[in-house]
Amino acid sequence: MTEFPAGFLWGAATASYQVEGGVTEGGRGPSIWDTFAATEGKVLEGASGEVACDHYHRYPEDVGLLAGLGLGAYRFSVAWPRVMPDGRTPSSSGLAFYDRLVDELLSRDVVPVLTLYHWDLPQALEDAGGWPSRDTAFRFAEYAAVVHDALGDRVNQWTTVNEPFCAAFLGYGSGVHAPGVQDYDTALVAAHHLLLGHGLATRALTEQARPGHEFSLALNFAPAIADGSSPAHLEAARKFDGIHNRFFLDPVLGKGYPADVMADVAHHGGRFAASVLDGDTDVIAAAIDWLGVNYYAPARVTPLADPLAPSNCPLPGLRGLDVLPAVPPLTAFGWEQTPSSLTSLLGWISTRSGGLPLVVAENGASFVDEVVDGRVHDTDRVAYLDSHVRAVHDAIRAGADVRGYFAWSLLDNFEWAMGYSQRFGLVHVDFDTQIRTVKDSGIHLGRIAKSNALPT
Repeated sequence: MTEFPAGFLWGAATASYQVEGGVTEGGRGPSIWDTFAATEGKVLEGASGEVACDHYHRYPEDVGLLAGLGLGAYRFSVAWPRVMPDGRTPSSSGLAFYDRLVDELLSRDVVPVLTLYHWDLPQALEDAGGWPSRDTAFRFAEYAAVVHDALGDRVNQWTTVNEPFCAAFLGYGSGVHAPGVQDYDTALVAAHHLLLGHGLATRALTEQARPGHEFSLALNFAPAIADGSSPAHLEAARKFDGIHNRFFLDPVLGKGYPADVMADVAHHGGRFAASVLDGDTDVIAAAIDWLGVNYYAPARVTPLADPLAPSNCPLPGLRGLDVLPAVPPLTAFGWEQTPSSLTSLLGWISTRSGGLPLVVAENGASFVDEVVDGRVHDTDRVAYLDSHVRAVHDAIRAGADVRGYFAWSLLDNFEWAMGYSQRFGLVHVDFDTQIRTVKDSGIHLGRIAKSNALPT
């Protein structure tokens, strides 16, 4: 059997700050990424999302490209500072942009899959404490209700938070993402409030739900592969898996924070434990209809002789292990290409969650692309996507309830701290002219989507 289940959702994803531009138009307020990108040395070559892909103005063209490829769904994010410039007060002009975008999608028979938070926190809320402040979780729930009230008559698929791991641990831990804070204990508190915000927003959305509405969040996973099978190697894999994967997954599944991970991070101080109040884990476990699974690559780990020695991996709690160099073939980002890890991951989540429906909400690869005679022959990306789609099919055949696949990303875009140096798109973007060129990978994935089956 080469077919995917009937109704399988094929699409591509973007994020507001990475593609929209128009950062001062329509009353939009500044986000933490505007501030971060304007800080010298934070983003490669001083790049920012000020213009990005100009999706704010060119969205009809971009939606047309997506539909023309045969992809039936668009996973996009709403910019909180566009619809609430101060993080609290709704903006009719900001909401109007997403109103137009949703109508354009529906006119092209493309399913809108809306993400409420993809890391662009209003700067005003960061100034008031950001995600380390418990109040931000409640402001997020209010924001979710405002967007749902405006678009819930046409949007059925709602994702609360995208990758709280990155927002917390890269934004407040290592500091390589906005807002650039470097403090592990603060990062753990931020992570809890991001998950709490997800739960509060899910409750708010559920209260307003219409028939057909589905709610989710998207977590990024990196399966841990140890370079041996000794108890020390297994312990290294446990530690990495704990803080990267189970710390976020288990509370969403109603299992609470894993006890072993709580022990691993205890040496960072007591702020995190003190931030988890009675009832919080019940809120985080608010019922979802499916889980977004973002996957790019596994992590290879090895134990250190001293179990308390600092790790080379800047994540809270990690001691006594190092992350090893990725095994070729690598993407342009230096990430390993191991599609079998995606199959295993989907099976593991399915088992751990008791069969919760899953959607691969992000999967893709950066390679060096070049437009030649009006074409982009990105053979490496074609091979990457093809092998990972097959990996998803293998997971479905093994029993995982996977209901969709979204390529990251529709467009080459602003790739966070890497600026415009990494290209993930199914569509090439010339950032000087904003000319779009569909890549061979986009054509290939579109053919798979149209047939809803693996290519033979």
